[in-house]
Amino acid sequence: MSRYDLEDEEITALLAGEPRFRLQQLQEALYQRFEEIEEISVLPKALRERLSHLPEFAPALSVANEQRADGGRTVKWLFHLDDGAAIETVLMHYRDHSTVCISSQAGCAMACSFCATGHGGYLRQLSTGEIVEQVIFAARRARADGRRLDHVVFMGMGEPFANFDRVWRSVERIVNDIGLAARHVTLSTVGLIPQIRLLAEHPLQVNLAVSLHAANNELRSELVPINRRYPIERLVTALEEYFAQTHRRISFEWALIAGVNDTPKDVAELAPIANRLHAHVNLIPLNPIRDIAPGAMKGSSPERVAEFANELGALGVNATIRRTRGRSIDAACGQLAVMANRPVPVRVTRHRVE
Repeated sequence: MSRYDLEDEEITALLAGEPRFRLQQLQEALYQRFEEIEEISVLPKALRERLSHLPEFAPALSVANEQRADGGRTVKWLFHLDDGAAIETVLMHYRDHSTVCISSQAGCAMACSFCATGHGGYLRQLSTGEIVEQVIFAARRARADGRRLDHVVFMGMGEPFANFDRVWRSVERIVNDIGLAARHVTLSTVGLIPQIRLLAEHPLQVNLAVSLHAANNELRSELVPINRRYPIERLVTALEEYFAQTHRRISFEWALIAGVNDTPKDVAELAPIANRLHAHVNLIPLNPIRDIAPGAMKGSSPERVAEFANELGALGVNATIRRTRGRSIDAACGQLAVMANRPVPVRVTRHRVE
């Protein structure tokens, strides 16, 4: 349970005896100024002290470890939750914006073969407040770094669409309460078709990223097992319907694995799908994953990544190469793993800035 799970009527009950405007003061302090209860100077001291002792207002996230990389521009946190579950969150500062990559589940049940989180297993869903609190924590740190958090990507631990209701409620709070633009929020999925159709019914203009990684069923079922339930043909049809209904551009995530999905054949299979959907392709060189057999999967070489992008471009596909951030601290795409279903000893360390 997080303070960011509380609905207005629940907070009002906890503020019994206080003027009605206290609710707005408290909400603005929590969601827009990212203040801890003890810091909310617009509230009387006695009220701050009373609220700070209520379990409903206790932080849900406890920092167990912090690591920095990329000259301090990438920060990864290991958070412990009240029940012993653990998640990781990554803040990345770029030249013109700051992005937080947040988790939606403790662990993941999708078991994608190249993803560290999937190898760690699944524990539970995160609550809406536990999701939002990651954003608040990162926004507070960004402000301390002299930056403003302006992008949120649901690409951390877990499959967001397998926790759709809580994820969508968190999106509403990120947009309506924190004030981030909906178009700066990206939801990622391995391709859960019912939830893709459900997303199309929601009004906020968020971005949809689909982790595709292969454009034929045989290979994709090996890399992304959920493909056996929702094969590519059905997925593409659902995405066509989504695009027709929302007119929102779809992006495909494609982790390039040497000799597996980086061949001219893969280009030839991917291009028609991307062009059919007017989709953008985001190419991600596979990041190394600890505890997986060495040599089992290797990322494509930089040269092959560039060639793959150019070959897609020659076929009319808009493709870009994602800048890898945080690889040295296991914070890059596919590297987040805390063995979420196993308790992790609490430790706070400072790592050398690279």
